[in-house]
Amino acid sequence: MNVLLKLSPEITIKTNSIRKLMIKHLRANVRNTLTRIDERVKVKGTWDSLTVLIDDSVSSEKRENMLQTLCRISGVQQVLSVTTHQFESFERTLELLMPATLPEIANKSFCVRVRRVGQHDFSSQDIERYLGGGLLKFANNARVQLKKPDVEVKLELVDDQLSIITERRLGLGGYPMGSQDQCMALMSGGYDSPVAAYRMMRRGVKTHYCFFNLGGPAHEKGVKEVTHYLWQQYSASHRVYFVSVPFEPVVNEILAKIPNGYMGVVLKRMMLRAAARIAQGANIPALVTGEAIAQVSSQTMQNLSVIDQVTEQLVLRPVATEDKQVIIDEAQKIGTAKFAEVMPEYCGVISKKPNTKVQLTDIVEAEANFDFSVLNRAIESAVRTRSDRLLDDNDIVEVAQVSTVGDNEVVIDIRHPTEVEAHPLLIEGVKVLNVPFYKLRTEAEHLDSNKQYLLYCDQGVMSRMQAVYLADQGYQNFSVFKK
Repeated sequence: MNVLLKLSPEITIKTNSIRKLMIKHLRANVRNTLTRIDERVKVKGTWDSLTVLIDDSVSSEKRENMLQTLCRISGVQQVLSVTTHQFESFERTLELLMPATLPEIANKSFCVRVRRVGQHDFSSQDIERYLGGGLLKFANNARVQLKKPDVEVKLELVDDQLSIITERRLGLGGYPMGSQDQCMALMSGGYDSPVAAYRMMRRGVKTHYCFFNLGGPAHEKGVKEVTHYLWQQYSASHRVYFVSVPFEPVVNEILAKIPNGYMGVVLKRMMLRAAARIAQGANIPALVTGEAIAQVSSQTMQNLSVIDQVTEQLVLRPVATEDKQVIIDEAQKIGTAKFAEVMPEYCGVISKKPNTKVQLTDIVEAEANFDFSVLNRAIESAVRTRSDRLLDDNDIVEVAQVSTVGDNEVVIDIRHPTEVEAHPLLIEGVKVLNVPFYKLRTEAEHLDSNKQYLLYCDQGVMSRMQAVYLADQGYQNFSVFKK
């Protein structure tokens, strides 16, 4: 079976030299992606399309996998399944054409176009008229329309070889991967950042990933999974890198040193500083975020402007003007919503009474108290993982969750002191320790190792990730308390 790949209109309008370069990129991308499914695949290039030659012995399941994969390669506008036959007669051609064509033209206008090469005792118009009349006779509510029809039924007859399109699938469009430089996408694992990264990949930008770990192994595992999915589905032709930056110490420093209303903006500025340094070290010219205007307090126009002041690096925001529901719908379409639905919003646990219109002078003054060696150590501790290795050794330690307190168990309220003051945790007959989560790791070594400790926070998110982290560090006496 042959598969004809029609190029995205974005490619066909380019100058000859750019078009040739993009077709070269696309041909290599198709070959690199499909040969992982079947090594016998061959890809031939032409001026307005590519032809993929699939061995006839390939199973139907593997063939379907190839067709679905082709639909996810950027730069491909249509994926056309083509069968080749020995030409016998007009009648036989109509028989071959009808099964796939009749459902496609039902209730639509159509015309038949035949590209004919070679010596024949009939003209292209002769066979077009015959096939058009035959299809019109059997199709449901179809009509012939020669100019701007809804559907063009295309055939090719070269000497005695007849090629018929049996199935059409919509491709991804856009530009071939790798034809538009590189970027580094800041990934949180929610709805927004994967959609932003996907949009960059569709435009042909080789997209690497930068993740700021605010929630320990559980957080990192979830983001690795959605990142691996994105890469495998939409850019498997190119290996890229996932950089994980341990950002919990930075969060702790912000909580200890930065005024409450500025925390969200300062956190984003620290992330942008770190991402810019990592990207510059890898010669990556642009950063990409999933921020949308006014979606949260740190994403007002004023706050975004203040955030961007920390770097001269190009910062792109592909979903900046989208409503949240539009982003969610796109996440569902590309398959990343299932990951976002189970991904806690870790950034939200540190923002209390945020300022939506911060002034740069106030932020600079607030950051004067921040120990930037903490940020430097986080960047130096960043771990880079190749995209095809993201799911390797991705197991995490599980921790118990309890709702009652035993005799040898101590409850530790790890919420921020302002939360504890506003809504203290009261459990009859139980003494509760107050240790903010950003101090828990340094305090853990001083606690009685013979006791069991139950960590508490409002949603159970922060307490779970702290318990997982401590278990990962060798502490076996920490669990999660749920009221």
